[in-house]
Amino acid sequence: MAQFENVTVTKAANIYFDGKVTSRKIEFANGEIKTLGIMMPGEYTFGTEAAELMEIQSGSVSILLKGETKWQEIKGGESFNVEANSSFDIKVNEVTDYCCSYL
Repeated sequence: MAQFENVTVTKAANIYFDGKVTSRKIEFANGEIKTLGIMMPGEYTFGTEAAELMEIQSGSVSILLKGETKWQEIKGGESFNVEANSSFDIKVNEVTDYCCSYL
């Protein structure tokens, strides 16, 4: 879906890693929550509380999920899942636009 209808957007950005990763919270009428953001090139580690679906809109990243030893390349138009109460390492290769859905 290219756009979201009838949502509430939190004005204040979530800012991580000295501004190299930012996102905005989107809340749907049914309670579903997503974040839309931008990641600048670099290496980061994120922890999760809820399970997540990370959709890469544009750009490219390499990810290493907790407990795995092989990095996966994810490009614009692709996605990956992260389990609840977990973490993942991410290498952002170029400016990357993403949408994170909390499952």
